Amino acid sequence: MSRMVFNAQRACWLLCLVMAAASTTVLTGCASSTGSAADGRADLVTESDESSARKRARIRLELAMGYLEQGKTSIALDEVKLALVADPNFADAYSLRGLIYMRLNEFALAQDSFLKALSLRPRDPNILHNLGWLRCQQARYPEAMADFAAALSVPSYGERAKTYMTQGVCQIRAGQRREAEQSLLKSYEFDPGNPVTGYNLANLLFQNGEFARAQFYIRRLNNSDWSNAESLWLGIKVEKQMADRVAMLQLANQLEKRFPQSREVASYRRGAFDE
Repeated sequence: MSRMVFNAQRACWLLCLVMAAASTTVLTGCASSTGSAADGRADLVTESDESSARKRARIRLELAMGYLEQGKTSIALDEVKLALVADPNFADAYSLRGLIYMRLNEFALAQDSFLKALSLRPRDPNILHNLGWLRCQQARYPEAMADFAAALSVPSYGERAKTYMTQGVCQIRAGQRREAEQSLLKSYEFDPGNPVTGYNLANLLFQNGEFARAQFYIRRLNNSDWSNAESLWLGIKVEKQMADRVAMLQLANQLEKRFPQSREVASYRRGAFDE
């Protein structure tokens, strides 16, 4: 059985999936919003709007984000703590703190942070997205779906592709394959270039035996700069099912040359096409 969800630790571009994708929304929030209206819309921040405390907190938060992207989680957490000392009512700081705790597998602390952020900025779709992914990791699927739905219900929300993608991955985990396909298709409509969406959609279709449809999505991914060992391996299996030996061998040659030590190469050499 092939892995349904792209392996996060082995695909650098999976950083745009959920935790890291969610973490980018923190910077989006930092750079663009102050408070929240009833429909989740926020006014643009200009320099004159910010207090000196908020400016100090924002600088700390930007430093924290940089450290988090470098994998320096503890330093990032320290910077977030300093941001909250400067401004205890900074929703973005609580949201980023939640992401850091989620990365540390401190799920209870992460939830507390997200809920605190929501108390300061109700119905914020980015925070709801992050909370939904947290609950998905805890297998709290009904709550996760409710959070994603709440995020998507905000008319002004501009990152629907990300949330539909994350919802789709969560639905795969929950065994909701039909719903997952619909979510991933919606994500693909908004952002056809996202490799995480493309891979998971192709893999789901492959698992469902819809090889021609899977071929369309995985070929597009493997013809882009985002292809990697797992996408090439999936492409090989799809082309085998489609009886296109030339395309299969072309992908296999890429896999051998680019990722000679990968698990996928080992599987190909063994002829383990069911893995």
